Amino acid sequence: MATYKEIQTDIRQRHNRTVKTCWIAHVKELNGLELRQAPNRMSPTVRQVPCPPEFRPLIEDSMRRLGMLQ
Repeated sequence: MATYKEIQTDIRQRHNRTVKTCWIAHVKELNGLELRQAPNRMSPTVRQVPCPPEFRPLIEDSMRRLGMLQ
């Protein structure tokens, strides 16, 4: 499984865009992938910064390229 840093680097190289790790976590959650609870997360049920809709396809494409999604 790819790391968040690998996903960020892939998106930066291919699309010249920067994504936040919380956006990657949100996309992982939306696709049913396993997440760990971050120690600094305020609420386990509420996302403070959800992934913007225009970044979701970029993140999912990168995750497919790196073998996390089919």
